[in-house]
Amino acid sequence: MSEERSRQIVIAGAGIAGLTAALAFSARSTPVKIFEQTKQLEAAGAGIQLSPNATRILRELGVLDRLLPNAVRPEAVVLKHAKSLRELARVPLGAAGEKRWGAPYLAAHRGDLQAALMAAVARRPDIELVTGAQVTGIAVEAPTIALAVEIEGKVRDIPGDFLVGADGVWSSVRSRLAGKTAGFAQSRFSGELAWRATIPAESPSGQAFAAIGAADCVTTFLHPGFHMVAYPVSRGSAFNLAAFTRGERIADGWSGHADPAILTSAVRGTAPALAKLVGLAGPWTAFPIHTVEQRRWTMPEGVALIGDAAHAMTPFAAQGAAMAIEDAAMLANLVADFPGDPRQSLTIWDNLRRPRVEKVLKRGALNRMAWHAWGPVAIARNLVLATRPAGKLAADLDWLYGWEEPKVVRR
Repeated sequence: MSEERSRQIVIAGAGIAGLTAALAFSARSTPVKIFEQTKQLEAAGAGIQLSPNATRILRELGVLDRLLPNAVRPEAVVLKHAKSLRELARVPLGAAGEKRWGAPYLAAHRGDLQAALMAAVARRPDIELVTGAQVTGIAVEAPTIALAVEIEGKVRDIPGDFLVGADGVWSSVRSRLAGKTAGFAQSRFSGELAWRATIPAESPSGQAFAAIGAADCVTTFLHPGFHMVAYPVSRGSAFNLAAFTRGERIADGWSGHADPAILTSAVRGTAPALAKLVGLAGPWTAFPIHTVEQRRWTMPEGVALIGDAAHAMTPFAAQGAAMAIEDAAMLANLVADFPGDPRQSLTIWDNLRRPRVEKVLKRGALNRMAWHAWGPVAIARNLVLATRPAGKLAADLDWLYGWEEPKVVRR
């Protein structure tokens, strides 16, 4: 048995990042054990946008074909003024985008993506998934890493050669590493709330959206006090709505209780048809947006944090899932390319991923500023968008959507 084949990868977390990492390691003939603390996997949130930089990887891992029957290929991203409902800009996606970037842009329900990932995992005999398993301790002593995992009330010691923390923004792995090593940080509330609702296309609220938005596009309504993104999911049978406002911190977790008056107040001054949609679409679920900014994502002994556990970001570039998928695929490939040398593989991975993630973070911050602009800044934004052709707007995203994993030459 080869050294590469005999290595044992341990992954904490069976969300998008963890399942993608498991598939990527398995594709490189490396056995994987995944430990997920919930007994039953549930997709947090509702809709998700998957740009070509992510779907390209999902295609390589055998996931895309399982997802496509339940996903939607939006024809464009459309920006609209929330008060006048005037179209400000349109970025072509659909067939034109797929030709340009080499993979489709998809809108999907998170549950459908998770089901597609799980179906692919189930076909890999070298991937073992254990649910109801909570990591309670981590001992990092090269060349092995030991996890204490509580399963059905009993704590078991799980040895591994490499640990991937893919357990999200409130990562238990990151928290435990932070108690041992400098450079790891806790999540931070961004001051933003995400309000989410999924509405049937044939419902009154669905018809209200169809009257002001494009049923086959990703539509973003821009307003100084809030912005809202809406797009079709589940084969077009429903629309996912996500509105974003400022707000006070609510309980940590994927959903919490916030005063609906915050959202109602934020839409004042928008078009009556948009305010009507917000009223019809309720009840809304509030999600506190937390971010993670830290100096370290890795430990040279063989530990890596990926996705939200490493760098949870605001959703304003619609790249959280895509960055997790990129993280996972590149990490698996580098670990496989440098067997027996985690320090080198992790150094290369960190050096390549950080500039990429930082650029995406800056794009998200720029989007947020532009979408909430008011006064002269909003006027300037509208003029720029009005004079920039759709092809140029698409070209501005080549660095993001056209990304492919860089080839690393082993010396």
